[in-house]
Amino acid sequence: MVDPGTFVEDAVEEIREAVGDANAVIALSGGVDSSVAATLAYEAIGDSLTAVYVDTGLMRKGETEGIEETFAFMESLRVVEAQDRFLDALAGVTDPEEKRHAIGEQFIREFETVAREVGAEYLVQGTIYPDRIESEGNIKSHHNVGGLPEAVDFEGIVEPVRDLYKDEVRDVARELGLEEVISERMPFPGPGLAVRIVGEVTEEKLAVARDATHVVEDELEEFEPWQAFAAVLGKATGVKGDNRVHGWVVAVRSVESRDGMTARAQELPWEVLQRIQSRITGTNDDVARVVYDVTHKPPATIEYE
Repeated sequence: MVDPGTFVEDAVEEIREAVGDANAVIALSGGVDSSVAATLAYEAIGDSLTAVYVDTGLMRKGETEGIEETFAFMESLRVVEAQDRFLDALAGVTDPEEKRHAIGEQFIREFETVAREVGAEYLVQGTIYPDRIESEGNIKSHHNVGGLPEAVDFEGIVEPVRDLYKDEVRDVARELGLEEVISERMPFPGPGLAVRIVGEVTEEKLAVARDATHVVEDELEEFEPWQAFAAVLGKATGVKGDNRVHGWVVAVRSVESRDGMTARAQELPWEVLQRIQSRITGTNDDVARVVYDVTHKPPATIEYE
């Protein structure tokens, strides 16, 4: 385990040396990793940093509004509306790796656009150690590592938390005095809801995944999972009222973990699972059934794609 105080001092100095007198943009998602990276970078280079939050259209319910409220103190915050561009990039894409690469490339293009506007030469990212391990180990390409395009229009990419595990990042967040809503926040994948949709990403599937994930997070908050969400798997036959429906199958996943490298499916009370399925199917006419994923990691990954 790293010493948070020492790490902060070293990371700030590293960023300062890497960026020098130039400007930089920070890829801010609102998660603990990017928030820690942003705080370290701001301490290192101050007004030379521009925070960029890209609304991909693949985010959780109320995510953008929450980001704008939480990070209102950062005068440099830029919110980029890019929903249409990401959906266009994902149109017709069904392979999980292709999805991640399409999202990674589009992210970089959005950051490059802002960088040109503010004269920034460096990109700061909240990449952590498990991101690198899984990308380099051919488990899956993280959008900010293996999913990056070969041609990137930056002088350099700075990753101050690249050698930390998630629990260590949380320790650093507490050391920096970040609010619990950030330091203790449940992980959310960089590619967003796209990796919680099996097959092509569409607005219809996104709406189902977004609403169902909101229900799962709300119902399971008291059980303190490492990660809990809903994924859209495909379609199946169901019955609503007196009518046959061919609706979406939603999988609920809730796991316990220390660092995300391995995970165990949570044993949840039956009545809680029944309440979740009732809320999801009762509020969305297009959902035919809800299933609970009991698979650990390994053999599964935490996310679906």
